[in-house]
This record gives sequence, C-alpha cells and structure tokens, in this order.
Amino acid sequence: MRISKGEYKAVAQRMKIIQEQQKLIVEKMKKIKYKIAIMSNKGGVGKSFVTASLAAALAVSGRKVGVLDADVHGPSIHKLFGLPTGLGMPAKPDGTMIPVEAPPGVKIASLGLLLPEDETPLIWRGPIKTSALRELLAFTEWGDLDYLLIDLPPGTGDEQLTIAQLIPNMTGVILVTIPSDLSKAIVLKGLAFSKRLNVPVIGIIENMSYFRCPDNTIHYIFGKGAAEDIAKKYNIEYLGSIPIDPRIREANDKGKVFFIEYPDSEASKAFLKIAEKVIRIVEGGREEKNEKAGLDES
Repeated sequence: MRISKGEYKAVAQRMKIIQEQQKLIVEKMKKIKYKIAIMSNKGGVGKSFVTASLAAALAVSGRKVGVLDADVHGPSIHKLFGLPTGLGMPAKPDGTMIPVEAPPGVKIASLGLLLPEDETPLIWRGPIKTSALRELLAFTEWGDLDYLLIDLPPGTGDEQLTIAQLIPNMTGVILVTIPSDLSKAIVLKGLAFSKRLNVPVIGIIENMSYFRCPDNTIHYIFGKGAAEDIAKKYNIEYLGSIPIDPRIREANDKGKVFFIEYPDSEASKAFLKIAEKVIRIVEGGREEKNEKAGLDES
C-alpha cells in the first residue's frame, strides 16, 4: 500500500507537533526538582487520597508542590482539594495553562477541571489519552517546584507508560496498597513495571492499615503487615501506614482537604512522617537499596 503525498505530509506535520511538545515538556520539567508518580495496580486503595494528603504534607513542610492528575477516565484530585469540576485552568495568550492553586498552596492540573460536569465521560482510546497527557504536560506552566506528584490510575497501561516515557529523569514512584493478600500480589506488578522502565521505587505506603477504637484497641480489618512484608522481601523503603478514619470519607465527599481539616488526627500525623521520609530519601540521596528495588529476592 502506497502512502500519498498528502498523507505523508500529515504524518510529518503530526510528528513535528509531537517533537515540539516533547521539547516543551523537557523545558518545563527542568524547573521541577523532583517528579514522583503515585502508583497502585489495584483500584479502591485510596491512592488519590494518599497523593493529595502527601502533597499537602509536603507543602506544609515548606516545599513548593504541584499535583498532576493523570487519571484520564476518573480524575478526582481536584475534588479532593475542593475544586469544582468545570472550574477550568487560566490560559495565557500563547496557549499555556496555569495550574489552579488550592490550600495549603498546592498547584493542581487535571482534566477534571476542564470537563463541563462530573458525569461527562471521556470515551478515548490509548492514542488519544497519550496525546491528551502529552499536551497537558507540554502546556501547563508549573513554574519552579520542589515536587510534582503524578496521580496515576490503577494498572500498568497507557497512562502509566506515557508518564514514564514523557517525563525525563523521573525521581521515582511511590506504591500504595492496603493490607490484603490480594493487594499484596497486585502491587508486585507495580514493582515489575518500575524495574522494567528503570524508574526507582522510593517506597511503599499502606493505606487503611488498621482501625483504632475509642478505647484505643487496634483492629486490622483488611489484614496485617502486607506492605511491610513486601518492603522487607524486595528491599524497598516502608514509608508508613495510614489508619482508617471515617472522617476521611466525610472530608473527601465534602471536598475538604482532610489533612487541613483534621491536622491533629492520627492519619494526618502519619502523612507528616511519610513526607519527612520522602524528603530524607529524595533530597538526602536515596539509599542504594531503593535504586535497585525490583523483583529479585535479596
């Protein structure tokens, strides 16, 4: 089958646009010190909540933070920061978009801000999703940041691969799981994915780790020790555990940042400790064991 001159020109023009966008991404990422993807291969583990809370904890620790919501089909980061769907992102004459800033000073970029309403589905195949994420990265003006957290959807598909390939010099990934055997098995796919793409694993966070009753007794509702077992077996950092707190659901549903609403809660204090560990590991130099994290048993 022959390609016509018109088709060839269209392909060449498209490749030129992609190359120009990639250059823009590289230039914008130079202003960001640390780029960290928050990843979970299983839905329902509270990954977006962890991303939002960690971003807030890093911000109150004195860092300049941004969050990119890379979940094309189910963007929720904007809502966790109390930003309504359809709010939009301010644009400059050159087409550059400005992230929306939310308390406590976290910059947010999300397709959810650009949709007209929550019920609007994005019925996109892989190539369109890749193009959308590339344009979001190319045209979002983050400015100078210490941390850019990328909230990935569950799995190891188009979005995860696109982010890993488009963002140069990724600092690493943080894996999120819950203490069940099923989640324990699935998170190993995240480790394999990171190893395959040569992206360092910064550590693992266990969400919904336990429930503390008013009488101070602790109940391990979903199991116990899964994340710690993975950390020990595969020689990666165990960043911490987040307890179950009914107020988390309430705050999320109301568009309130739980970390800000309940700063003295056990969960918020846990996120501060996790932020301290991330800062120590990332800014203080990752230990060799974290850079070599993978699936080979030590």
